[in-house]
Amino acid sequence: MLTLLLTTSFLVPGQDKPVDIPKGELPNAPQVCVVCEAAGSGHGAEKAAAGVRFKGQAYYFCNPSEVAKFKKDPEAYLPPILPRPMPAFALADTAGKTWNAEAMKGQLVLLDFWATWCVPCKEMKPVLERVQKQFGDKLTVLSVSIDEKRADFDKFLIKNKFSNPVLFDDKQTWAEWRVRVVPTFFLVKDGQIVGQWSGKKPEKDIVALVKKSQ
Repeated sequence: MLTLLLTTSFLVPGQDKPVDIPKGELPNAPQVCVVCEAAGSGHGAEKAAAGVRFKGQAYYFCNPSEVAKFKKDPEAYLPPILPRPMPAFALADTAGKTWNAEAMKGQLVLLDFWATWCVPCKEMKPVLERVQKQFGDKLTVLSVSIDEKRADFDKFLIKNKFSNPVLFDDKQTWAEWRVRVVPTFFLVKDGQIVGQWSGKKPEKDIVALVKKSQ
């Protein structure tokens, strides 16, 4: 699951916009950059180069340039609320089956938002196939391509076979789901998002999350 390392809380009544933390007040202890963590970089904690306070909480960054990204849409970098209702979803797979809330009802579904040009996405493909094989019909993996061109998607599928349903996101569903980077994963059960993370994740951690969510 996507987890942000939060530090000392500063409660500021009515504070609904990020406020810069003076450089002299940055902590000496290593911190996790919330922007890099949300992107799934996984580089861990390091010396904070900048920080902001938002809604009573301090957030830190490994590079001052990351602050602008956070300020543009700070809510997108906060720890995800779990469980929460899944956004609208209605896409057809390559076999013609439409996947929506009704089609997912009664199933544990792992949505994988990916792209043909994304190296980490390709590296996660065999991992997801093994996870799917381990759980069988107790887990449905849906690979949702966010490629801009259908031709790129079709060309990729000619050389790369999937053992699970593959969908082309021609409705920009990824925006509704607030996907900022690929790969991004959502574990959905009975219309509720019960798990979420971005970037590569160890197979054992995915297996543990699926078992917990069954």
